[in-house]
Amino acid sequence: MKLVTFITPQGQEHMGCMASDLAHVMDFTAANASPMFRDMLALIDAGPPGLAAARALADRQDPVLPLSSVKLMAPLPRPRRLRDCLAFEKHVRQSRANRYLFGQGTARVEPASIQLPSAWYKKPVYYKGNVFSIVGTHAPVHWPAYSQVIDYELEIAMVTSRGGKDIPMEKALDHVFGYMVFNDYSARDTQFIEMQTGLGPAKGKDFDSGNAIGPWLVTADEVPDPHSLTMIARVNGEEWSRGSSAEMQHSFAAIVSHASEAETLYAGEIIGSGTVGGGCGNELGRFLKHGDVMELEVSGLGVLTNTIVAPHVLKVPEMPIHILD
Repeated sequence: MKLVTFITPQGQEHMGCMASDLAHVMDFTAANASPMFRDMLALIDAGPPGLAAARALADRQDPVLPLSSVKLMAPLPRPRRLRDCLAFEKHVRQSRANRYLFGQGTARVEPASIQLPSAWYKKPVYYKGNVFSIVGTHAPVHWPAYSQVIDYELEIAMVTSRGGKDIPMEKALDHVFGYMVFNDYSARDTQFIEMQTGLGPAKGKDFDSGNAIGPWLVTADEVPDPHSLTMIARVNGEEWSRGSSAEMQHSFAAIVSHASEAETLYAGEIIGSGTVGGGCGNELGRFLKHGDVMELEVSGLGVLTNTIVAPHVLKVPEMPIHILD
């Protein structure tokens, strides 16, 4: 199922799923007064019986609303926790190769020459993000006034289905509820300053509307192999990025297992894959500006669309930019 959270024509927040034509929404909240259909977290908490009940409602196809009559929100507007990983080697190498864009060095470095620490290959590192900054598809992304360099991140988000601690890798995917497209927007100039302190990211990532997910949450049974998905980014209709989740150094199973070491995971957490190689403007030397329409597409997961609202960035700054001047 392609599960959604939406605002009804009457202004109420409901949850349901997309019809097969992707032009209609089946309203589970209106169809069944059970608490499990109150919101997406309630459905996730209901476990397998909740999914079975949801599938029965989907088969009934009543009530059905035209997609044009509702406003899609983030599928999981209030996750219990948000983490984001760094699972793509090409992304790390290419991002570091372009540090000269921010005054660190005088020219691009050959990515193959960059040495990553051995620890990166052993552990799927992550940071914990801001669960209060989540928006859905077609939502505006309001850029913070302290940043001039607007960047996107082409990622896949995984949602946990149940709790667990010290989860073995061979059982980790049993804890996955589903997957979504994820755009972890980055204020690059601010992020580069922060990372020089040895701690971060902070305000380079933490700002309202900075985490976009959607357009829907696809249940795990419809994603037989999350490591074979094509990932594409377009800006104003022009393709900028293309990659594949097959390039992940660390699998989703490894990520779940690692995150649960000595720490309890809960149902309804979001964990991002990190950015696919070539999946951000920093790797390409291209950045965004006010009014740009950003589309991220992942095969089987849909297209996540946002518009940048940054009236203080009417044109992309000339690079390199000396951020500490």
